[in-house]
Amino acid sequence: MSYGLTVDILADVLPMQTNTQTVAVKTQAVAEKMEGELDEEQIMFAHSCPAEWEALPMPDGRLTVGLDGGYVHARDGDNRKAGWFEVIVGKSVTYEGDAKCFGFVHDYDEKPKRRLYEVLQSQGLQMNQDITFLSDGGDTVRDLQFYISPWSEHVLDWFHVTMRLTVMRNTAKGLPDHDDLQDVPENLGRVKWYLWHGNVFRALQLLHLIEMDLEIFEIENEVARKLLKAMQAFGGYIEVNRNFIPNYGERYRYGETISTAFVESTVNWVVSKRMVKKQQMSWTKKGAHLLLQARTKTLNGELQDTFCHWYPSMVSAVENLPLAV
Repeated sequence: MSYGLTVDILADVLPMQTNTQTVAVKTQAVAEKMEGELDEEQIMFAHSCPAEWEALPMPDGRLTVGLDGGYVHARDGDNRKAGWFEVIVGKSVTYEGDAKCFGFVHDYDEKPKRRLYEVLQSQGLQMNQDITFLSDGGDTVRDLQFYISPWSEHVLDWFHVTMRLTVMRNTAKGLPDHDDLQDVPENLGRVKWYLWHGNVFRALQLLHLIEMDLEIFEIENEVARKLLKAMQAFGGYIEVNRNFIPNYGERYRYGETISTAFVESTVNWVVSKRMVKKQQMSWTKKGAHLLLQARTKTLNGELQDTFCHWYPSMVSAVENLPLAV
């Protein structure tokens, strides 16, 4: 909901006059107060020892956490065309399907891991509970998921793997008609098959062989040069994230999550609805970060509890609120 629409609704239900600037300032003040209550950042949140973990009650089930990102128009002072900056959005889903989301501006937030941990704690996280983290393997999210829980597994999002391969296979269709290059599209399909089954060694081996064929033509052919560059970047991407590549086929057959697709709607709802798309607004990193905190609290259904915590008299007022007839 835009600030302007909020002003209109307030005017309809309350005997008061306000403006969009006031609503924006008040929203930011609420978010800043919530930020002030967030505990200090830590590198490691896994605590106690295995003997104590075994003594804990059996958890309800696995938590699944997806991490993804989006980009927001940046504003620097009066410059409303200052490029873009990255926003990280995550969604945590319990075994029963209950979900909570969180978000922050990557290079502004000083407590990203604490933020994630608090969301998991609110969902009943125990140190003996299984957690699956899925991400695109980028530098901005790779370290965020480490040392949260001793029973966590980390999975590279299959969507980002297959998306890159699809782009390269489409590029390969423009290669010159030469005997040494005619098998490139098919071999890229084999790379995908190896990765789907978690065989990273064979996938990297085949990628290297394809690169050797492309190197012969990179000087004289633009498509070969472009594809070679993309494949080298992809090979490095797979190498860096090889420890996060499972047997996707096996996970899929057992109904386990292999992609952050379930986070996409959250990214669109938290970020794009207000900050990108048709809004055509530009943001400072601070402003975007604080709005993300207010939005995620609202989407998680926690904003009323936050106000009741700050103003205890609100609890009885809410409980005694008459129902509309």
